[in-house]
Amino acid sequence: VKFNNCAGNKGVRYETNSLDFKVRADGTVYAVHQVQMASKQLILMVTAWDLQTLGRWEAIVRFLVGEKLQHNGHKPKGRKSGPVDLAQQQSDTLLPWRQYQSAKGLRRQKRDWVIPPINVPENSRGPFPQQLVRIRSDKDKEIHIRYSITGVGADQPPMEVFSIDPVSGRMYVTRPMDREERASYHLRAHAVDMNGNKVENPIDLYIYVIDMNDNRPEFINQVYNGSVDEGSKPGTYVMTVTANDADDSTTANGMVRYRIVTQTPQSPSQNMFTINSETGDIVTVAAGLDREKVQQYIVIVQATDMEGNLNYGLSNTATAIITVTDVNDNPPEFTTSTVSSNTSAQQCSDTQCVCDSGMFVPVGSLCFQKVGFIPCLALFLLACLFQAVDYEMNRAFMLTVMVSNQAPLASGIQMSFQSTAGVTISVTDVNEAPYFPTNHKLIRLEEGVPTGTVLTTFSAVDPDRFMQQAVRYSKLSDPANWLNINATNGQITTAAVLDRESDYIKNNVYEATFLAADNGEP
Repeated sequence: VKFNNCAGNKGVRYETNSLDFKVRADGTVYAVHQVQMASKQLILMVTAWDLQTLGRWEAIVRFLVGEKLQHNGHKPKGRKSGPVDLAQQQSDTLLPWRQYQSAKGLRRQKRDWVIPPINVPENSRGPFPQQLVRIRSDKDKEIHIRYSITGVGADQPPMEVFSIDPVSGRMYVTRPMDREERASYHLRAHAVDMNGNKVENPIDLYIYVIDMNDNRPEFINQVYNGSVDEGSKPGTYVMTVTANDADDSTTANGMVRYRIVTQTPQSPSQNMFTINSETGDIVTVAAGLDREKVQQYIVIVQATDMEGNLNYGLSNTATAIITVTDVNDNPPEFTTSTVSSNTSAQQCSDTQCVCDSGMFVPVGSLCFQKVGFIPCLALFLLACLFQAVDYEMNRAFMLTVMVSNQAPLASGIQMSFQSTAGVTISVTDVNEAPYFPTNHKLIRLEEGVPTGTVLTTFSAVDPDRFMQQAVRYSKLSDPANWLNINATNGQITTAAVLDRESDYIKNNVYEATFLAADNGEP
């Protein structure tokens, strides 16, 4: 094939749509290996690429397979084999008579018409109608022959894709072909005389549409979702992406190859994954997947036909979302080795604590072990007291807390499965009310004792030993107003004569209530 652009043939590269043939830089077309030809003609599409301008030109090359006719090892006299004979063989495809050898010499034996398959490239630019083949009977020298074709594409839908000149027998294609719409046609050619009588048996015409690379690969999904465990080894399977190409899969036009275009984020490596170029399987290629650092990767995958040739092939892209799934590869760890907290006596009630009677305290998915002493430990990592503490008894508590996962660590993790921390709980002193050590005193006396008689002394105790506070006494209830109490020392004296027959006496008993209060805050 010869090609010339404005700058000469420098930088021009040739390709064909067949895996059996290639083109050298000088335009020579050669077979890559031994080729078995199923028909007497072969049509190739040769593409010339200008690597500098990225220009593209196409040409159709038709190979005609010639047969050397020999008789006793010699060519028939008066006949030369050459390009002219091959062209004539292609244009006049009907040879209804053949010769065979016998004792009496060459004789003619009638046989049915045989026409090799006709190859038509799709997307041809014409001009139309475009001649494909010429059908003729050797009886046309004796009588007038009329030719016709029948079948899908002729007299059946789609109508008039092919036509034939009834006189010359030349058959044409009338418009551009689309292999993805229909890849082949089967027609029958007929030869009749002027009265409609059959002159030859009908012959089969097989027309094959040659594929051109006019379809991009299409992914089945635009977004693919997959997952992989963190810490997975290189070579771990993640997912498969698939793209289909409507072009002929037996040629490079429909052979799709995959590659990864981008990966986001590029951490810890810009190439954490790789893809099988032929199957679309995505696998890990590097170690270091860590969900605590990167929870998800966005991978853009490209599918290219022409066996992945980015210069000549058509491409499409899809998105693969890879989620890194969590495994138990991190034991619980205290953020600090020591924790200090202040708590007031009676600050927490038992309903605020998460605690049990055993040595292990479950909180969420963690399990805390009580190593030091405290009446009952509940951890929201600061200790909460299950029962009241007394500042006057213990001003601080020291304990050690151990935390571990209930689930075992993933295999291969060389780390301790638990962590410990020291907790210091300081008790803050609060003002507590005074109390009477003996509450409910019973005093026996006769009625009629004079006013000012000392009956007893109520002495209240203030539990706040470390606070300098004074206790004051007062009456809370004295129905008959018969008693007085010294506000300073709690001494109780009579304020009137007690009368046993008074209405305030119930079952020979008179009741009065006294109050002790300190001067602290609150």
